[in-house]
Amino acid sequence: MTDACFDHPRLAAIYDPLDPDRSDLDAYLGIAEEFGARRVLDIGCGTGVFALLMAERGIEVVGVDPAAASLDVARGKPGGDRVRWIHGDATTLPPLRVDLATMTANVAQAIVDPSTWQGTLRGAHEALHPGGHLVFETRDPARRAWEEWTRDLTHQVADLPGVGRVEKWGQLNEVDGPLVTFDQTYRFASDGQVLTSQSTLRFREREEVERDLLAHGYVVDDVREAPDRPGREFVFVARRPL
Repeated sequence: MTDACFDHPRLAAIYDPLDPDRSDLDAYLGIAEEFGARRVLDIGCGTGVFALLMAERGIEVVGVDPAAASLDVARGKPGGDRVRWIHGDATTLPPLRVDLATMTANVAQAIVDPSTWQGTLRGAHEALHPGGHLVFETRDPARRAWEEWTRDLTHQVADLPGVGRVEKWGQLNEVDGPLVTFDQTYRFASDGQVLTSQSTLRFREREEVERDLLAHGYVVDDVREAPDRPGREFVFVARRPL
């Protein structure tokens, strides 16, 4: 099952307006240019922001996501017909040959189940041509980001065109080893509806991720910092060897 914030039609429709600053994707656009990628697989593409940015640059893009409502939003955007959208995940991809596979916006952490995580790494490896790269980010557990996931620190109110006033806040529920569970609550002023989406993320240590990548045949070329969040995240650059 996917989280309601991605798969409930009313929440998927406001996902982008509530978080319009996607400067975090600049680094990934730079990486696509760095590697000269002409074909890209965007794993966990969500509402398609990154996929469409790449398509605008003439890159052939496949976006895959398990949340049907998010894909509906992506398909309906200008340029949505330039991207091949797949409802599913990286464990059951059709035959592909891409230069670059990405998981932006901490998508990797949302893959909580160990077997699904292993299947995702395997699926991305199979989709890459030899010499192609897998790039993704994950939060550094040592920074304990979940300690900031309180109502007071996450509360926001926005007036959205065609929607009205929306109030949103997050609240930490549980920390169980590497698993962190939290709620995101949305209140719509137009009709008073309150929707709550529960999410669980897995915080993996750098060494664990590197072991998993090596076990699935990757070479880890680099572990970078996210330029917009220095010291808070790992950005893994792995390669399928020739």
